[in-house]
Amino acid sequence: MSWPGEIARRLRTLWHRREFDAELDEEMRLHLELRKQQQMERGLPEEAARWAAHRRFGNSTRFREKSRMAWGWEWLESFSQDVSYGARAMLRSPALTLVALASLALGIGANTAIFSLLDALMLRSLPVKEPSRLVLLGRARGRGITDGFAATDFYSYPFYRQMQQKNAVFSDTAAIFSMMNDVHGFVEGRADSELMHVQLVSGTYFPTLGVQAQSGRMLTDADDNSEGDHPVVVVSQAFWKRSLASDQAVLDRKLKLGTTMFNIVGVAPPEFFGTTVGEEPDMWVPLSMMKSVPPGWGGYKDNFNESLYIMGRLKPDVSVEQATSNVNVLYQQILRGFPDAKLNQENLQKLAKAHVPLTPMATGLSYLRREFSKPLQILMAVVALVLLIACANIANLLLARSTARARELAVRQALGARRLRIVRQLLTESLTLALVGGALGIGLASVGNRLLLRMVSGGLETLPLNVDIDLRLLGFTFGVTVLTAVLFGTVPAFRATRLQLTESLKDGRGPQSGVSRSRLARTLVISQVALSLILMVGAGLFVRSLINLNNVDTGFNKANVLRLQIDSNSTGYKSDDPRLNALFRQIEERVGALPGVQAASFSSFTFNEGSWNGSVAVPGMPVNHELDVKHNVVGNGYFKTMQIPLIAGRTFGPQDTATSQRVAVISEHMARTLFPPGSPIGHSYHIGSSDDPEIRVIGIVKDVKFEDLQEETDTLDYLPYTQRDWGFGDFEVRYTGDFAAISIEVQQAIHSVYRTIPITRVTTLDEQVARSITNQRVVAQLSTFFGLLAVFLSCIGIYGLMSYVVSRRTNEIGIRMALGAPRGSVRWMVMREILILVGVGIAIGVPVVLAGNRLVSNMLFGVRGTDLSSLLASVAGLLTVALAAGYLPARRAARVDPMVALRYE
Repeated sequence: MSWPGEIARRLRTLWHRREFDAELDEEMRLHLELRKQQQMERGLPEEAARWAAHRRFGNSTRFREKSRMAWGWEWLESFSQDVSYGARAMLRSPALTLVALASLALGIGANTAIFSLLDALMLRSLPVKEPSRLVLLGRARGRGITDGFAATDFYSYPFYRQMQQKNAVFSDTAAIFSMMNDVHGFVEGRADSELMHVQLVSGTYFPTLGVQAQSGRMLTDADDNSEGDHPVVVVSQAFWKRSLASDQAVLDRKLKLGTTMFNIVGVAPPEFFGTTVGEEPDMWVPLSMMKSVPPGWGGYKDNFNESLYIMGRLKPDVSVEQATSNVNVLYQQILRGFPDAKLNQENLQKLAKAHVPLTPMATGLSYLRREFSKPLQILMAVVALVLLIACANIANLLLARSTARARELAVRQALGARRLRIVRQLLTESLTLALVGGALGIGLASVGNRLLLRMVSGGLETLPLNVDIDLRLLGFTFGVTVLTAVLFGTVPAFRATRLQLTESLKDGRGPQSGVSRSRLARTLVISQVALSLILMVGAGLFVRSLINLNNVDTGFNKANVLRLQIDSNSTGYKSDDPRLNALFRQIEERVGALPGVQAASFSSFTFNEGSWNGSVAVPGMPVNHELDVKHNVVGNGYFKTMQIPLIAGRTFGPQDTATSQRVAVISEHMARTLFPPGSPIGHSYHIGSSDDPEIRVIGIVKDVKFEDLQEETDTLDYLPYTQRDWGFGDFEVRYTGDFAAISIEVQQAIHSVYRTIPITRVTTLDEQVARSITNQRVVAQLSTFFGLLAVFLSCIGIYGLMSYVVSRRTNEIGIRMALGAPRGSVRWMVMREILILVGVGIAIGVPVVLAGNRLVSNMLFGVRGTDLSSLLASVAGLLTVALAAGYLPARRAARVDPMVALRYE
């Protein structure tokens, strides 16, 4: 018989044990009956014949055991018996079982939930062909467009083409536009627009990844060989289902993006979400059509319009080191070879220092990874410590339970059971407990990972990350469960079987075993206290850091400001069309006239939305090309809307028109650092070089936080949109009254000016600032929750230990009280032991805290990792809670009746 058939047969025997035993008994009975008949035919009486048949047959019990060993797996059968016995033992101690299962479910569930997010963000490979061979040129730090010389994160389209043709190390090369275009497009035949996330890619994108279409075809290099001639698009599986209702005739459908009709040529497979983790494009369009997709980025033929990421697939026999060498040689050659390259001394120095690293792309690109990798690692360590505390807690409970079972275990050993057999049974009980706790943990994780994803998203939309429980997560959970069973089950199992049979058989309360178990229990409690202190101090530091961030002076008043986004590209006006500025002014005036509205303004950016950076040239001052000024194009009412204080000069007004002198308002920091001593009002500067138009400073405003709350003071200037073309998205409104009512009125006012303009992301400036510290908030909230959970578990451990100690010392306490000891003295005896245990745990935990807080110091703001107040508060809180947990056993000890106690043992 083949081994699969043999396994199946043995499993059938195991699961149908009763049927097998019945068949075996029937077969044995027939054999005995046959032998009995043979003996009777030889002349023996019936009774003598029966005994003779039994003697000839042999030991029937031994025969049964041999048959079971031959037809089944003895170890598996024994294991199933141990599991069954363990389950019955768990049901006999419901309180202990419930506490243990709750502790395990929380610990394992938390580990699984956080690992699921960690796996989705950092560990899971892209669903493409051989992802380990994909590499990225540069590190993709940020996204946008630059014309800076010798950039190593962004590249131009002509550079990509030359790298594709000349390299000797990649079997395929592809380019990706570094930003995703959010377009309000139309499905052909529909009057209403819908938001579409469009990713611009080279025609070699899908062939490089090895992704095949579910229907139709993917983009090819032929779709990307001439600008503006290939209006084709591949849609994602999600978009096909959501917007096209899974239309089987999808290849006959068209989409309108901007003013161009695009033919749908294919549908991507369901598992493919792109190459950026945390983003999910609705469609992919060839780079040759970049100017046709709003907002109409140019630069397809510009050698130094650098906005692309470049990735390559390594040839099978090429190492990363060889590829890096070849890429860097070509990098120098290509840039120097462009006919419009400005090879001045400064640029040549930049080129000499430039180096292009190759970054593995097996797990894809991710901007979230840089933001959340450290917080998730910290949280993973936190929940691992919580699980350790839970294991110590359960080990203590099992030790206490083994005392109650001492007589049972002694009887089994006295009857001949080997110690290792009993240890195996106790470990099986621990494993059963852990597996049930793990199953409950998976249930909690399936809910918790969704909650965690919403917390991490921190915005109006949940991040498109797949955190469902899959085989990888089940494997992780199973590994954690088995490890947990080993951690909390091994020591109690060996301790429980180290018995003095005589003492244990008397009443199960042998003194020596009680002392050793008490010592181990104390050690476990001390470890729980030390770990709880670490978590409490960490939680305190993260909470204080979050409070400090919330109290940062942003430079503007974030309260009572409504903000929303409009898609000005949907109007069909170009950014330099005068009708667009007229539309902006009309919307500002219409909204500004609403009751409850104090001011309204458009802006290119508000807070934490990226920036437009560039160097500036101030006449008479040296140019610092390393210092980028952040530019913000705004309306006349921007400073009133944001309540940014004016320090000197004036802000923008109706006199600042397209034909008047170009003007700017600058920040205090820019005034101090880029202009000569004295007031810069009336001075001029240039954005870019001295050849660019002159801009005159008319005002100075207070410094503000622009990209995040932790940034150093930024250098900013503000330009009026009447003098700087910009297709706006952001609109801010300062209001009084109810947000919901004002929000409806503002949107109605905008649509009264332009009926079909899309309005999205309606929120408040306060919420937008709060979303910028999502990772700090998540860490603070979860570390606080798990810190409190750790303290709670430690309290259970302290309570359980002291209850056990009091029960063991009942006779001693009775003697003390019979000899005249006051109840307060007895109570203090118990409380003193609690203080000693907690004090030792704190003494161990404090050095660990001081050494380990350096690991999280870069995640803190306005507080040091060695902050004394956080440490003292945690110590005080832990002492208070621990004493409260130990007070009940102490009070019970003080109420012992001496006469009852003297009869207790």
